[in-house]
Amino acid sequence: MNINTLKVSESRSNQVDASNIQFGKTYSDHMLVAEYENGEWKQPEIVPYENISMSPATTFIHYGQSIFEGIKAYKNEAGEVSIFRPHDNWKRFNISAERMAMPDVPEDIFINGMKALIELDKDWVPTSEGCSLYIRPFMFATDEFIGVKPAEKFKFMIITSPAGAYYNKPTKIYVQNKYVRAFPGGIGFTKAAGNYGASMLPTLETRKLGYDQILWTDGVDHKYVQEIGTMNVFFVLGDKVITPDLSGGCILAGVTRDSAIKLLKEHGYTVEERPLTIDEIRDSFYKNELMEAFGTGTAAVIAPISELYYDGLTMNLPPVENWKIANWLKNELAGIRYGRIEDRHHWMFKVC
Repeated sequence: MNINTLKVSESRSNQVDASNIQFGKTYSDHMLVAEYENGEWKQPEIVPYENISMSPATTFIHYGQSIFEGIKAYKNEAGEVSIFRPHDNWKRFNISAERMAMPDVPEDIFINGMKALIELDKDWVPTSEGCSLYIRPFMFATDEFIGVKPAEKFKFMIITSPAGAYYNKPTKIYVQNKYVRAFPGGIGFTKAAGNYGASMLPTLETRKLGYDQILWTDGVDHKYVQEIGTMNVFFVLGDKVITPDLSGGCILAGVTRDSAIKLLKEHGYTVEERPLTIDEIRDSFYKNELMEAFGTGTAAVIAPISELYYDGLTMNLPPVENWKIANWLKNELAGIRYGRIEDRHHWMFKVC
């Protein structure tokens, strides 16, 4: 695929403070842009990162036809840059697109375009432990029309940002039993913008109470746990690792979630993907069997949970430094991503 490329005259990468990289604050020199019109994708371009202009009547602003993904690139000790499991994100991106009545993005635009973009901006990939280049592919409807109907024009873009830790300490989680994130038949399994927009008020209220994020429960009985606002969730109950299953279409099929399950099983841990109630978690806490709880996600990676609040009960977990499973998993994933551990699954897609 031929990608037209317009390079910046001078890179801004030397302006990044490597000792203080904040998540989602600074953006790299270039971005990839591709337009969809008349039933086909036009030739993609890589251009300098800049603001975009649009009509006030642009469809996605009014009706929410917008999806995205989150991916990361890492640099090993030899200076080689690789992306973690981008093909899985491409497949999930198109699952979201189908549900939102949007066109599939071809592999050559998504994967090859991303590779060309990262190769051009490779100096933006941090070398510090725990840091990476966050990659944000997204697509939105661009019809200039105020009327509720599936759009016919779309824009696909990729921007990148050097990223440090999303959570720099164990998280405190509020178990939500008032608001609802997803119902069967809805869009909970997609990375659609509306999923996150609807969570803003509950998240704001949760943070005012002193908690970092929400653990969502089902919309019928508020009984079954689903996922946390920024990540999938795992619980170590006794000697088992349990994570909510993906049936019902309410939970995002996380790439990091899938990686964690594979690694844990290979290491001999018993992992169960099944419906999990908050009552079972509470009962395990009372029995001193709630050993660990952690989130998994591209941004969060492996995020330990120090505290769960549910219906008047605060469940404090054992000290994170004593955890066996989450700490091993975090080190194993980091070792694969930074090239210190053999990549047996071929998860790392080499860029340069």
